[in-house]
Amino acid sequence: MKILIADDDPQILRALRITLGARGYEIVTAEDGEAAIEHHPDLVMLDLGMPRLDGLAVIQGLRGWSQVPILVVSGRTGASDKVEALDIGADDYVTKPFSIDELLARIRALTRRVPAADDEPVVVLGGVRVDLSAKHVVRTMSGDAATIRLTPTEWRILETLLRNPGKLVTRQTLLTEIWGPHHTSDTGYLRLYVAQLRKKLEADPSSPRYLLTEAGMGYRFRPDEPRG
Repeated sequence: MKILIADDDPQILRALRITLGARGYEIVTAEDGEAAIEHHPDLVMLDLGMPRLDGLAVIQGLRGWSQVPILVVSGRTGASDKVEALDIGADDYVTKPFSIDELLARIRALTRRVPAADDEPVVVLGGVRVDLSAKHVVRTMSGDAATIRLTPTEWRILETLLRNPGKLVTRQTLLTEIWGPHHTSDTGYLRLYVAQLRKKLEADPSSPRYLLTEAGMGYRFRPDEPRG
């Protein structure tokens, strides 16, 4: 398992790299927020007070395209800091100084929630194949596969809908999960991204077959009916 440790304290980075590496984890490190969002780990350990891009901005950036478990490890002990980090997408919060045993237990708890790659479904929307594990979308025509490139935000919206087949996903749910709890009124952005997804994925974007609008409520992914 690959763990990203993002912290601007080189001593902490060195200590955790040695300690966690000795327990079989693959460790990558970042000393600022911008470097942190360039990696694709299985779990993120994140300090809040970092240069170039603070930890809260990193959480929001990661949640724009990924559901990777995020464990905040910070010297900020205030309740408001913890609440804000958890509200915008962090999965757990540990304050410094911490014990290694507690940190390892939190890592184990978070990694138990990560589905195995083999359990990740492949979803077919007509002539489009979406591999949720590989985060890869292709259009298959005449036996050829052409990659469809999605932005991180488009991918996050699509993934949320596909993981809830047949269910209404409200606008508030999508806006909160993708942009955070302070953007639940930004429905115009959401409509724009859904329209872009339809152009890329639907055979007839003006009359969508799979990505449906539920007027005044949200959106729904309608899968094909199983064949008898």
